Amino acid sequence: MGGRPEILYPLFAPVETIAGVGPRSARLFAALDVTRPRDLIFLLPGSGLDRRRVDSIREVVPPALVTLEVTVGPHRPPQRPTGPYRVLVTDAATEFFLVWFRARGEPLLRLLPTGQRRLVSGRLELYDGVAQIVHPDHVLRPEEAAALPAFEPVYPLTAGLSQKQVAKAVAGALARAPELPEWIDGPLLGREGWPGWRAAVMAAHRPAGPQAFAPSDPARRRLAYDELLAHQLTLALARVAIRRGKGRSSRGSGVLQARVLAALPYRPTAAQLRTLAEIAADMAGDQRMNRLLQGDVGAGKTLVALLALLVAVEAGGQGALMAPTEILARQHAEGLAPLAAAAGVGIELLTGRDKGAERVAKLALIASGQAQIVIGTHALFQREIAFADLRLAVIDEQHRFGVTQRMELAAKGAAPDVLVMTATPIPRSLALAQYGDMDVSLLDEKPPGRQPVTTRLVAGERLGEVVAHLARAVAAGRQAYWVCPLVEESEAVDLTAAEERHAALCAALGEGVVGLVHGQLPGPEKDAAMARFVAGKTRVLVATTVIEVGVNVPEASIMVIEGAEHFGLAQLHQLRGRVGRGAAASTCLLLYSSPLGPAARRRLTLLRDSEDGFRLAEEDLAMRGAGDLIGTAQSGLPRFRIADLERHAGLMAIAQTDARRLLAEDPALERPRGRAARILLWLTEQEKAIRLLGVG
Repeated sequence: MGGRPEILYPLFAPVETIAGVGPRSARLFAALDVTRPRDLIFLLPGSGLDRRRVDSIREVVPPALVTLEVTVGPHRPPQRPTGPYRVLVTDAATEFFLVWFRARGEPLLRLLPTGQRRLVSGRLELYDGVAQIVHPDHVLRPEEAAALPAFEPVYPLTAGLSQKQVAKAVAGALARAPELPEWIDGPLLGREGWPGWRAAVMAAHRPAGPQAFAPSDPARRRLAYDELLAHQLTLALARVAIRRGKGRSSRGSGVLQARVLAALPYRPTAAQLRTLAEIAADMAGDQRMNRLLQGDVGAGKTLVALLALLVAVEAGGQGALMAPTEILARQHAEGLAPLAAAAGVGIELLTGRDKGAERVAKLALIASGQAQIVIGTHALFQREIAFADLRLAVIDEQHRFGVTQRMELAAKGAAPDVLVMTATPIPRSLALAQYGDMDVSLLDEKPPGRQPVTTRLVAGERLGEVVAHLARAVAAGRQAYWVCPLVEESEAVDLTAAEERHAALCAALGEGVVGLVHGQLPGPEKDAAMARFVAGKTRVLVATTVIEVGVNVPEASIMVIEGAEHFGLAQLHQLRGRVGRGAAASTCLLLYSSPLGPAARRRLTLLRDSEDGFRLAEEDLAMRGAGDLIGTAQSGLPRFRIADLERHAGLMAIAQTDARRLLAEDPALERPRGRAARILLWLTEQEKAIRLLGVG
C-alpha cells in the first residue's frame, strides 16, 4: 500500500513541532495519549463553558460563570502578606470586585489600568454578601474580545496541563488539518447531513452551543462514523484475506451425523438444523469458512459443533475443538465422547497436563490422522502439533480470541474452516465491532427439556432462611452452586470471603458436603474439587468468579449468587444458565445487600423477569456501556476515541455494510473513493488493514 500519504505528513509530526509545546508539556500530553498533531485533532472537548456576554452581574444568580465588559476602578492591595488583592470594577448596572490571592501589584496594574475598559470572564460568587470573581479566567482588552469564543470548549486534562495550553495546542493542530478527499458514500453523507472531514473537525472543536457535545451532533456523528468505517474496513479486509486462503471443499456424507442424531433422546431444534445447514454449506464451498455461532445459554451449541466436526471427518479430514480453559476442554471431551462413540469416531483430549510418553503418543495419533476429533486448549495450535488434515477448527470462545488470532489460525496447516462459538449473547453493535469479519449464525431457540429457572430476589438479611432452604434441598438429594462476588480488586480479599462462606456453610450443612473452587487454587486441585461436585460427592460448590463455573452438572438445580448487585447482567445470566440443565425444577436466588441503588435494582429486576439473553444484553449495554459489558481490557474490542458503541450503535451496522460493499466494488481500493478510504485507514492508524492491503 506504499507509505503514509503525503497529505497527512503535517498531522504525524512530533507534537513538539506545534508552537508553544516544549519537551515538558510534550511529556504531559503523552499522558493524554497525545504525541502528534493528529491526536490533538481527535482529542475532542467533553463539555463547554458558556462565555456569552451579559451587560451586568444583575442578570445572573451567583454562583455562575459570567462574561461582561467593565470599567476598572481603584486597586486595593492586601493589608497583610497573605490577604486578598482586590480591584473594584463597574458593569452597566452595578459594581463588584475582582480578587487575587498571593498576587503582585505591578502585573495587575498593567493588566487592569484604572479608568480603562476590560472584558472579564470568570466565576461570580457571593462572599459575605459581596459579589466577587476570584482569579478571573480571562481579562482582555475590548479589541481582543473577539478571541474569546461565546462557547469555550473544555478539554480532558492531566496534572500540569491547563485548559489554555491544551486549547492553544489544539488550535495549532487544527491549522494543519488538510481538506481530505471524501471517503463516505455520497448518498449516506447527504441523507445524514454530515459535514466534510475538515469542517467536522473544526465544528467539534469550536462548539456553537451545548448541543455540540451531544453524540447526535452531525459533526460528532460524522467523526464517529469515520472511526467505525475504518474499523469495519479492517475487519472486511481480514474477512477477504481469511477467505482468500486456499479453501478446501469439505462435503459430508451425513452417515456419521445420522448416527449421532439417532442416538439423541430428543429431536434437534429448527434453529440447530438451520445453523448446521449454514455451516455445512460454507464447508462445502471452496472459500474458507469464517463463521460465528452465537447462541444463548443452553441453546445447544455443542451439538451443532459436534455435527460440524463430523462433516470434516466424513470428508476424510480432522476436526479440532479449542476451549478457553482445561476444565472446559475436559468437560467438552467427556460430554461429546458418548455421542462420538455412537458415531464410531474417537476423540483425543490434549491439554498442558499431558507429559512425556503419553503426550508423544497423542501427538503421533494427531499427526497420523487416526485422531479424527481433537479437543484441547489454545495449546492445540502450538508449533510442534501437526495435524494430518485439519479441515475444521471450532473455537469455544470466551472473548479471548480476536481477529489477530483468527488470522494466525488461518495461516496454520492447510487453512481449516473456522467456526467460533460464543455463549454470551452480545448486542448487535458489539458483535459487529468484535466479529465484523465473520458471518453470523444465530441459535435462537432452546432445545426441549430445558427447564425454566425461577429467579428470586432475596435481601441479605434473610441469609439464614436461604441456608435453611439449602439444607432441606441437600437432604432431598439436590445440588447447588454458591457464587461469591469479586468485590475487591485484590484476589486475596475475595479468597477470604469465599473461604469464610465455605466455612459457614460447612458448619451449617456438614463438613464433606461443601466444596470450594477459587482462582488461587492450583489446576489439579481445582479439577479435583470440580470432579467431586460432578460426581455428586459434594452437594454444594462455593465458587468465586464465573469462569470456574463454566461447567455442566445437570443435577445442580439451585444457584445462589451472593452480592448479586456486584455482577453485570450478562454475567448473572451466564451464571443462572448453569442450572436448569436437568429434570428438576431449578431456582436462582439473587442475594443482595440493602438498600439497592436504582441501577442495581433495575438490573436484578430485569433478570428476574426475563430469560432472553439477547434482550438482557441490549439492556445491559444501554445501562453500563460497552467497555464494562465485556471488560475492555481482554475483550478484543477496539478502543475508539470518538465513537461510542452504545450511542452510535446504529452506525456500526451501516459501517459494516458500507465497508463490505466498498471492497466488493473496489477490492484494491484503487478508485477515487477507495483511495480516499486508504487515507482514512492511515489517519485512524488501522495498521492491520494497511498491511492486508499491502499484501493484496
